[in-house]
Amino acid sequence: MVILGLTGSIGMGKSTAGQMLQRLGVTLYDADAAVHRLFVKGGAAVAPVGAVFPGVITNGAVDRTKLGKEVFGDAPALARLEAIVHPLVREAQLSFLRAGARRNLTTVALDIPLLFETGGERNCDASILISAPRYLQEARVMSRPGMTRARFEDILRRQMPDAEKRRRADYVVLSGLDKGRTLRQLRVIVAAMSQARGKNWPRRVTARSMRR
Repeated sequence: MVILGLTGSIGMGKSTAGQMLQRLGVTLYDADAAVHRLFVKGGAAVAPVGAVFPGVITNGAVDRTKLGKEVFGDAPALARLEAIVHPLVREAQLSFLRAGARRNLTTVALDIPLLFETGGERNCDASILISAPRYLQEARVMSRPGMTRARFEDILRRQMPDAEKRRRADYVVLSGLDKGRTLRQLRVIVAAMSQARGKNWPRRVTARSMRR
């Protein structure tokens, strides 16, 4: 089973690219969606997050707006949150890969925002970076509800510069100018990887080795 790592900084169009991969027949794991499931009522992260950050639980679920205020600009608080969430997300990734292997899938993709920042590309057979011009990235992000300049800059500080990600990625796919072009680039990658043989599953990927 070939494992693709899909990544890209905030506002680069990674989610749209993930949808395109699914259209091309690639089964996708979405790390952000996994976190969302952990935070809803009954989610595995609700109790431990509530214990560390009192006041962020509303109606049995983690209020992400309140939680964001608790960790914004506070590196130690963010580290405490990551210590809770990251192991749960890694286990969700591993469960996804196990399920893919049982289904005899030939290619899967892990949509992970901080793939390079956490060394997650080591568990992938190839990495795909979604990139866009800075002006387009900024326009997209600043149009989001509740986004502020300070929050945007704080997010960028925690993410590897796009230029460095381009250097590390096996494939760089451009977004934002022509969706058809983006889809064509992804189709070429999927076709190439369909002829490859996965080297990371099942032997090398473990819960300990995985990162969000």
